[in-house]
Amino acid sequence: MTTAQTSVTQGEIDSRYNKLKSEGEGSGYFLNPDIEVTKELVKGLLINERRYGYMACPCRLASGDKAQDLDIICPCDYRDADLSEYDTCYCSLYVSQPVVKGEKSIGPIPERRPKDRVRKKPESNVQKGLSALPLPVWRCRVCGYLCARDGPPELCPICKAKKDRFERFI
Repeated sequence: MTTAQTSVTQGEIDSRYNKLKSEGEGSGYFLNPDIEVTKELVKGLLINERRYGYMACPCRLASGDKAQDLDIICPCDYRDADLSEYDTCYCSLYVSQPVVKGEKSIGPIPERRPKDRVRKKPESNVQKGLSALPLPVWRCRVCGYLCARDGPPELCPICKAKKDRFERFI
């Protein structure tokens, strides 16, 4: 890969930063308030997007095989659990509202991503029934939005209802 293929302009970084900030805050997620650090992470996302064709987390080594890297395409599968437990995602691109307000500080967090040999391989698209889902499904009682994860999101991405408006669906 040539330097031209992996170089990004400040304008591209600023544009993607603004897009991530706007989309994130609209869904209850916040970018790291340290703009210099955050824009370096955004630069890494853009470089990975050029390199692999998808925005692999800048904090993890991507394989280049999208099927193997689905769990680390930003926002990664581990973001919400990291935010809930540590107030930041692994690379610190996303942080909790208390971090944004200066009430908490960012510290190191452990890697949640399983090792290659333990990581779940993508499954076929064969229907296995709802009982075979690996995670519970949560339903927004306001708009009906469904999501499969360990717990409900802090904010519904559709209607912006708070976490307490979700109920376990399955």
